[in-house]
Amino acid sequence: AIWLTANDAWWNRAPQVRYIRASIYDTADQQTVIKECLKELEVDDKKYPPRGVLSAISNAKDQLMDPLEYEEQNRGDYYFSVIAKLYSLYQKKLKLNNALDFDDLIVNTVRLFEECPDVLEYYQDRFRYILVDEYQDTNHAQYRLVSLLASSRKNLCVVGDDDQSIYKFRGADIRNILGFEKEFSNCKVIKMEEN
Repeated sequence: AIWLTANDAWWNRAPQVRYIRASIYDTADQQTVIKECLKELEVDDKKYPPRGVLSAISNAKDQLMDPLEYEEQNRGDYYFSVIAKLYSLYQKKLKLNNALDFDDLIVNTVRLFEECPDVLEYYQDRFRYILVDEYQDTNHAQYRLVSLLASSRKNLCVVGDDDQSIYKFRGADIRNILGFEKEFSNCKVIKMEEN
């Protein structure tokens, strides 16, 4: 079987969906939850706009940081310690509502693979060949997921241009493509010098 999908479409069929039954919250749902968190913790939404808080939470999830790790990393920084409290409450509310946000789909899949080698092996058998386009725009969580899936067979093809990375503001990490040859030392690099 071949799965040929855009990133967001893949996550709706992602492995954890087989193991977890949950609602997937879109941006509007996320904003509703974070506004509840702001109100409950009596945090001024002018100083902590919901979109900005959600962006900070998303960046933490892109780094595979749970609320405790995020709080630990930001200890001593008042602004981000408030974000850490909001992140913690946000995750509790998602769990209470049996819901995941888009970032959780990736984070939970990585955790599932790391904690359950048999599940990882099942999906490694299912995805024997993996192609990732625009690899320069992957974040750490996406990199980790692809790395886990490709770790047994090393049948991974990535397409990307380190001069074209445009999504740093969304968590894209150029080190993913720059370090590709180190992680996959037997890879073959094909440079396309002309368009």
